[in-house]
Amino acid sequence: MSETSKLRVYVPPHPLIQNWLTLSREASTPTPLFRTAMKELGRWLTYEAIREWLPVQQVTVNTPLAPCEGTMVRSDVPLAIVPVLRAGLALLDGMQEVLPASSVYHFGMVRDEETLEAHCYLNKLPERFPNNTHVVISEPMLATGGTMTETMAQLTKRGIAIERVRVVSVVAAPPALQRLNEAYPGLVVYTATIDPAIDDRGFIVPGLGDAGDRTFGT
Repeated sequence: MSETSKLRVYVPPHPLIQNWLTLSREASTPTPLFRTAMKELGRWLTYEAIREWLPVQQVTVNTPLAPCEGTMVRSDVPLAIVPVLRAGLALLDGMQEVLPASSVYHFGMVRDEETLEAHCYLNKLPERFPNNTHVVISEPMLATGGTMTETMAQLTKRGIAIERVRVVSVVAAPPALQRLNEAYPGLVVYTATIDPAIDDRGFIVPGLGDAGDRTFGT
């Protein structure tokens, strides 16, 4: 397997990402502050994920003094955010601030607490995405990899090429990354950290607990 056909995982060394990650890990962080941390992580991780990936074009503009060459994001290339419900909504506000022109397609997955297998309960993906659509997936926790594997299966079935996908996560664990590498080599993941393990309940350790429960105070 070549380097380009392997899963690529980036952990940006940005101090703001590490600051908000640390606040989100702390068990005593209150729900309002945890939501803020998730929003900020969504913002900064997306900012890093779309670097050198977002399609751009060269243009000429007229300054008050003279014509000038510049670069702009291409408006003819569709951008989509797919938040994996429920926890994926925690990152959405920050992601939309970075990608305000993006469409949002909700995809709901629930995990069986005994088998740890994920099942879809809501699918708002289109039957076919517009040509050349670039997709950013919002999924805070990559633990076993079951949810993300199913999400990718649904996207590729609808015409999305792996190179047009970026996964934005907060905490990833080796079992999920290994599973994704086997199923979708070439996929690119941006995460705030890679933790060493998952426990027998499928929770990432040390992790940050249940991102959905902590975001919504349930």
